Amino acid sequence: MQTLSARDAKYNFGRLIDTARAEPVTVEKHGRAVVVVLAVEEYERLKAIESERSAKASRSGEKK
Repeated sequence: MQTLSARDAKYNFGRLIDTARAEPVTVEKHGRAVVVVLAVEEYERLKAIESERSAKASRSGEKK
């Protein structure tokens, strides 16, 4: 995972987008990680996993 400063992300936004399409990018402000930028496909994949886990948890809760 690459890391960029907020300043670099701002002034090289096109590079940030291109890099984030290949791998998540951590953006730091004052040396502290504040956000991760990732491709929409990866975000959708993670949301699907989360939804699946929530559905399984709901089903197991209903069986009790």
